[in-house]
Amino acid sequence: MSLSKERKLEIVKRFETHAGDTGSAEVQIALLTERIETLAKHFDLHKKDNHSRLGLLKMVGKRRRLLNYLKSNKSDSYKLVIKELGLRR
Repeated sequence: MSLSKERKLEIVKRFETHAGDTGSAEVQIALLTERIETLAKHFDLHKKDNHSRLGLLKMVGKRRRLLNYLKSNKSDSYKLVIKELGLRR
């Protein structure tokens, strides 16, 4: 379920705003998106896994709040993250 260390570092390098940045909204959104996509694939096989579904809904809510923050404070960064991750189709 969790991301591999290599995949996580790859995502952080792609979305970091400065060297060593792991906590910015852009990085958090990218990591949450990756975990959400992984869990969505999990639910294709395990339809009745309601415990994990609750975690998925919490992650989606957290990503939504981070996106709202980014949209209101850094609109150019918001547009870049949306485009890079393929959200808002």
